[in-house]
Amino acid sequence: MNINFWLNGVNRHAEISPDTLLIDFLRKQGCFSVKRGCETANCGLCTVLMDGRPVLSCSTLAARIEGKKIVTLEGMQREAQEFGSFLANEGAEQCGFCNPGFIMNVFAMLNEIKDPTEEQIKEYLAGNLCRCSGFVSQTRSILKFLKYKKAQEEA
Repeated sequence: MNINFWLNGVNRHAEISPDTLLIDFLRKQGCFSVKRGCETANCGLCTVLMDGRPVLSCSTLAARIEGKKIVTLEGMQREAQEFGSFLANEGAEQCGFCNPGFIMNVFAMLNEIKDPTEEQIKEYLAGNLCRCSGFVSQTRSILKFLKYKKAQEEA
């Protein structure tokens, strides 16, 4: 089956098997930020953006991206690096394995909710599993990042 899609801003065409999972397809395209975790759609490690909304690539067929815009961490390096510094400064990236899916969900949340409360942040990120921390430092890094972005907009 032939699919046409956008991957990180580039129009692409590919031949796939109808049962190909999106995670496997994206990794074959060189998107190694998309990681396997639980393979049961419970940990958020495989999160990518499809038309701006987060999807779990481990439970999505690649055929579903026909005509869609897919963004992985590779497609948003500048934004991820900027936010990643806040994660690092708060000690929130201990092993870093969950960071790509976590960062994808943070940016999806910010596209949807311009000024989220701490409760909304916790609710939105509930599908991300981090085995190293209790999300206190991640939440703190998001709040500081939001404050920084707001100050930039006001300047």
